[in-house]
Amino acid sequence: MTSSKTPVSQAIRLSRLEPTVAAQQPTIFIVDDEPAMVDSLRVLVESVGHRARGYGSAAEFLDDFEPDRPGCVILDERMPGMSGHKMHEELLRRGSMIPIIMCTGHAEVQMAVDAMKRGAVTLVQKPFRDQDLLDAIEEALRRDAAARKRSTRRHAVESRLETLTPRQREVMDLMVRGKPNKVIALELGISERTVELHRARVMRAMEVNSAAELAYLVARSDLDS
Repeated sequence: MTSSKTPVSQAIRLSRLEPTVAAQQPTIFIVDDEPAMVDSLRVLVESVGHRARGYGSAAEFLDDFEPDRPGCVILDERMPGMSGHKMHEELLRRGSMIPIIMCTGHAEVQMAVDAMKRGAVTLVQKPFRDQDLLDAIEEALRRDAAARKRSTRRHAVESRLETLTPRQREVMDLMVRGKPNKVIALELGISERTVELHRARVMRAMEVNSAAELAYLVARSDLDS
């Protein structure tokens, strides 16, 4: 009976690709121009064991923002100066995918649609139930952790790929497609012996033991080899 579980040796190698910052506690960033709302949300967030940090404006948050810090943002839509959706657009322009929970006291259908198009986790209308917001926070943190994990894995694999020569990349591309050495040799116009040498170097550089493991690694890392 075959097992569907990942082999232990393969799991160990894959674990090297996991984020070293996994233990870093995420922060719930609260951006709202009403100090009382910021304080209330901070108390709520901290009551369930999360770290919270408040800002009175979008500009204040953007000045302090560090994309490497895990977490999510509870963002008020209507604020003096830069609005919530403009701040979200600025984060996207900077390449940040930190999850956003939009809050507003004047929810409209189009506002919700636009927020979802920008990738917001959800839009909650004030006044909201504490549990609804807490549920949204947990979903946002789950998404953030998953995205950071994928990004770290991708970067680790890409750094290994950079050590390969163009010819080794060509061989690897065909390997992950399941092509045998004979076919690879024919397609690239080289000898099978040369394919074997390139194959061995690819396996060593990518730290895998088989073409199947290599294909799994590339797929897990969301790479278009």
